Amino acid sequence: MPDNNFIETIPVGALGIIAAKSCATLGDKVNQYLVDWRRERESEHKSTIAFAGYQRDSYLMKASVPRFGSGEAKGTINESVRGYDLYILSDVCNYSLTYSLCGKQNHMSPDDHYQDIKRIIAAVGGKARRISVIMPFLYESRQHKRNGRESLDCALALQELTSMGVENIITFDAHDPRVQNAIPLKGFETVQPVYQFIKALLHNVDDLQLDSDHMMIISPDEGGMSRAVYFANVLGLDMGMFYKRRDYTQIINGRNPIVAHEFLGSSVEGKDVLIIDDMISSGESMLDVAKELKERKAKRVFVAATFGLFTNGLEKFDEAFDKGIIDKVLTTNGTYQTPELLTKPYYINVDISKYIALIIDTLNHDASISALLDPVERIHKVVKEYKEAHNQL
Repeated sequence: MPDNNFIETIPVGALGIIAAKSCATLGDKVNQYLVDWRRERESEHKSTIAFAGYQRDSYLMKASVPRFGSGEAKGTINESVRGYDLYILSDVCNYSLTYSLCGKQNHMSPDDHYQDIKRIIAAVGGKARRISVIMPFLYESRQHKRNGRESLDCALALQELTSMGVENIITFDAHDPRVQNAIPLKGFETVQPVYQFIKALLHNVDDLQLDSDHMMIISPDEGGMSRAVYFANVLGLDMGMFYKRRDYTQIINGRNPIVAHEFLGSSVEGKDVLIIDDMISSGESMLDVAKELKERKAKRVFVAATFGLFTNGLEKFDEAFDKGIIDKVLTTNGTYQTPELLTKPYYINVDISKYIALIIDTLNHDASISALLDPVERIHKVVKEYKEAHNQL
């Protein structure tokens, strides 16, 4: 149960969660945490009118996005949301959902999910007291800057949502947090699930030696440096980095092909290494880095990414695991996980539902979430407990 300090502040409004179909499983988990916490929470103020509806059996609101045979859709809200503090959860990368288009089955794309978010907001019709959108994977986050004449989709989406009345946009590990410059007068939080990663790794691997002589943090490219530096600092480990040498004379699939991965850092020989990144797309780049580390005689390779998209399937990861190139792969449940992925012996599921519930609970009370965004104390505590349990102190 979280800290109860903010029970003394009045909620912004009655709490309501609209979990899109793409985020139904995660929404159920978040809702259950909130139901349990608020049932256990004690306060002399809970019986006052300001706390009306504070304890409920569920905070999930009845909403849906039915589609016509043409593939067009509409958002519907099936209960009153007037005066509510609404949180809309959506996983724009959930490709498992389908809809009928003139008798054919279409898989939903990120564009479809994003349109559904707007439909729900439109259905609310301005009656809610406040609307916040929680997108663990930020829509179009990789299209965050302009190289030549091209669209700035992420900035456009953020501006579109805020113009529809969204006050806060909460995402995890945004590809480039500077995209928040598109909406400087609205709330934008990019949350780093560092604590969740470290906790999951420590719970699933019982023979780690958390010191700079035995372990190292690796950034697979220059773009992820700040993320790796943070991990290395809070764990007291050394850090290394790869940079991609590209062939700028040709373009394949819209990008300059990678010629080689060059390494900067101290020796990884005999050390466990943790490669940390924001996402695994096809996974080729991550596996190339893992191979390079094994060639440099790294002991074990752990791969951690906030979002595991696995756009080319899991076959290459299976092969890398069988060959001893990778030992564990950690990704969060912020995006869709296939049933196949969850059965893999090398896979560790990093659950962020409790973290999202904490953020919602705190924001509903208009309390500061700064402490939630800086988990250093919690990390040090779980590391200390691990070392004590394994006689490493």
